[in-house]
Amino acid sequence: MAEARCPASCGELIQGWIAGGEKLISCPIDWYSEVEVREGDAAGDERQLSRRMLNQVIKHFGYRANDLPPLRIECRSTIPIAKGLASSTADIAATAVATARLLRQSLDEATLARLCLQIEPTDSTIFRALTLFDHRHGECCISCHWQPSLDILILESAQTLTTADFHRRVGLSHLQRQAHQLDKSWRQFQLASRSQSLRRLGEAAMLSACASNQYLPKPAFDGLRRVVEQQDLYGINVAHSGTVVGLLFDHRQHDPQQLLARLDTAGILLHYPHQHVTHLVAGGVS
Repeated sequence: MAEARCPASCGELIQGWIAGGEKLISCPIDWYSEVEVREGDAAGDERQLSRRMLNQVIKHFGYRANDLPPLRIECRSTIPIAKGLASSTADIAATAVATARLLRQSLDEATLARLCLQIEPTDSTIFRALTLFDHRHGECCISCHWQPSLDILILESAQTLTTADFHRRVGLSHLQRQAHQLDKSWRQFQLASRSQSLRRLGEAAMLSACASNQYLPKPAFDGLRRVVEQQDLYGINVAHSGTVVGLLFDHRQHDPQQLLARLDTAGILLHYPHQHVTHLVAGGVS
């Protein structure tokens, strides 16, 4: 038996057309998909993509299907699906590492990324550092050497949107029209990293969120911006191909329950019936 876990992501800190292509920086949070791989028959509720990943890892290490006994995948996750929380990446990445461990092997981040991309677009939560990543082709991977400490109030809409549906609705032309704003966001993120400034990090996320809102509007977005300004929060980040919104704050300066009360008074929580207080964490599969 072997286990592994991978964090969810509260959308992305930034995502869009950056330096000539679509890229993102995920926002890993302390909410995990935990996967166990062991001998046994497949579970009735097994996730199809996890099985595909298990088979890929077996093949990657040179095994044939009949070299091994039947393997069972147990996934323990409460991460909502199709909301922009990187639930699928968390599942398949944790499955990959747990399978490798069962085979007494290991996967470095580059190999894990390649295996994940063979299945679907992949969030950069698979990297320990905050990483600008070409999540569709893997041709760009730029790590940040700063691990900020940041609290995030996630606002979860009742609406769902899969990544595939997003790409059917929003073409590259929509993203390319926002390239100038995303280049500004990426420059601000780099400046935030160099200066280790949460304020600048929030500004980078806000620039990207505002660009995203032009082609995938979030309910009550203007009201959320007013609350951020009135409460002097760091900013907003969003799921650029999903439905969740994150408010970036520091619990030492802001009481999340008071923030929720303010949002409720403003009528914003009518659009976001579920809320979660989380913390930005290092990514990577552990």
